[in-house]
Amino acid sequence: MRIGSTGKGSLLSQLSSLGIRPKKGLGQNFLLDAAHRVRIVAAANLTPADVVLEVGPGPGVLTELLAEQAGRVIAVELDERLIPFLRQRFAAQPHVTILHGDILKLPVGDLIREAAGSATPPAYKVVANLPYYITSAVVRHLLESTPPPALLVLTVQREVAERMVAAPPQMSLLALGVQFYCVAEIVDRIPAGAFYPVPKVDSAVVRLVRREVPAVPGIAPADYFRVARAGFSQPRKQLRNALAAGLGVSPAQAMAWLTTAGIAPERRAETLSLAEWGALARAISSS
Repeated sequence: MRIGSTGKGSLLSQLSSLGIRPKKGLGQNFLLDAAHRVRIVAAANLTPADVVLEVGPGPGVLTELLAEQAGRVIAVELDERLIPFLRQRFAAQPHVTILHGDILKLPVGDLIREAAGSATPPAYKVVANLPYYITSAVVRHLLESTPPPALLVLTVQREVAERMVAAPPQMSLLALGVQFYCVAEIVDRIPAGAFYPVPKVDSAVVRLVRREVPAVPGIAPADYFRVARAGFSQPRKQLRNALAAGLGVSPAQAMAWLTTAGIAPERRAETLSLAEWGALARAISSS
């Protein structure tokens, strides 16, 4: 039985016949609209030389398209109910590997290396339809993996996608985390009705292209994000006070750092650019 080989109604009936209903606790929403699936795969610019990590394949409708274009597909699924079905469905396609596991608990580099059968992890891309409640955690886990993916195409809540690509004065810790490592753009918007079950919000597809060097060179990522987390710890407060509280120093010390970095102390975290956070992190690390 080929799930997704016919229309939306057929897909729902096939899922039902298999006893598969999306689990709310896992944040599962299966993408039924074939046109949007095609756009997602197109955004990955796949070739037969590519290795793709798919997070959360669900019933495998997107996996099928990935398998048609990529040389290797590694699909990681948390829902154990789907594993036998997925392995049977792709049994005749040896370049598709189905793994049961929680992506947040897996060392991605080792996973890619072992599945690809290589001594060192090959370059790879990520395609994922992420549950809303773990989006930020998964994005951070993937971007900080060794090695990181060269490109990510992620279907996420529309509001989250807009936060990823935001610019001052609407920055967030998520935007900094994404844009420090990647160039981000929204490539598709998906209405809630394209999913089953229908979520309460629309989604969007964001494309993240890994930068050859971080957007702010010359500063360790750990130092950069320690300062950024402190600045965003109390986002409604002026930076002078938020930094003081987040880093456990006096407001006078925080003001001195901001002055050295050329940043007005009354500004708020969401107004700073990536470069300004870098200047502030350098001022703090050199003091």
